[in-house]
Amino acid sequence: MRIPATIRASKRAPLLQVVKSAAATIAAWLIAGWAFPGQLPVFAAIAALLVVQPSVNQSLSKALERSVGVIAGVVIAVALGLLLGSPSWIVLLAIVVSMLVAWVLRATPGTGNQVAISAMLVLALGSSSPEYAVARIAETLIGVVIGIVVNALIVPPVLVAPARRDLGLLGAELAASLDRLAAALPSPQTSATLQELMLEVRLLRPMKDAAEASIAAGEESLTLNPRRSTHRADLQEMRSLLEKLSPIVTQVIGMTRAYFDHYDDTIGEEAAVAAIAEQLRRAGHDVRLAVQIAEVSPEPDTLTSVIPALTAPLVITPPTSAHWILIGSLMEDLRRIRGVLVGED
Repeated sequence: MRIPATIRASKRAPLLQVVKSAAATIAAWLIAGWAFPGQLPVFAAIAALLVVQPSVNQSLSKALERSVGVIAGVVIAVALGLLLGSPSWIVLLAIVVSMLVAWVLRATPGTGNQVAISAMLVLALGSSSPEYAVARIAETLIGVVIGIVVNALIVPPVLVAPARRDLGLLGAELAASLDRLAAALPSPQTSATLQELMLEVRLLRPMKDAAEASIAAGEESLTLNPRRSTHRADLQEMRSLLEKLSPIVTQVIGMTRAYFDHYDDTIGEEAAVAAIAEQLRRAGHDVRLAVQIAEVSPEPDTLTSVIPALTAPLVITPPTSAHWILIGSLMEDLRRIRGVLVGED
């Protein structure tokens, strides 16, 4: 029997994250139990468990969400207890009131749920006295602080490696797409090979999105991270490289699409096509070079020259009337690619 995808993640969380969550929960339970004897420190344990997130910045966000939710829920529970006493149905009333208050205040779903859960726990576990409420709020704050401290001190995660991997894969595939188009231009193509060319080049867009998401996750993991100074420069360089490659992705997809839409078997006879193909190969070389210089290539190509290949603008003779739209389109996109790679745009 397969576990449904809705309850199973695509990959396991790091074991270190489990260890940190367990350590924070145990520490919060022990310290809060010592500070407030006579009551099970449930609020502290839950707070610590929820606050330990993949990054310190996320921990602070979760800590704020948890703290505000608990305070609001405890206040609602105490107010209802003082007004209505302690009948069993007051728990249901507290849940409904908490949800309505969260809706009126436009709270996030996490905060709204926390308000209702906190109100329910206060009424179900103990008392509605102000002293009990203050103790539960203080207990929650203990758990929040412990969660943040544990997450910050025990090897805070730095998500630089996934960003380097995804950006390197994007650069390699972008260079390969330029080479594939360069190889296709001078030669006759079948319908199947044209379709394959389009399918392969369309992979660039999701790869670019994946690199963007990985870099954003890496930048987020450095926020308030004690190890951020070591890795900030690396991520800044990756962000700059992605900004350099992104317009080239757009141009390569556009060039391949134009070739697909305007293809006929006589295109390779144009004198300009061989020159354009050569420039595309040079552009692929320079993309690989840019990726290797930034040290994000997963497998550096030792055959790639360290000298940029795009050295001078391409000058061609006018094409025949049957192909001038395609040749003009390819030339304009090639001009933009060259401008990005040599820094003229």
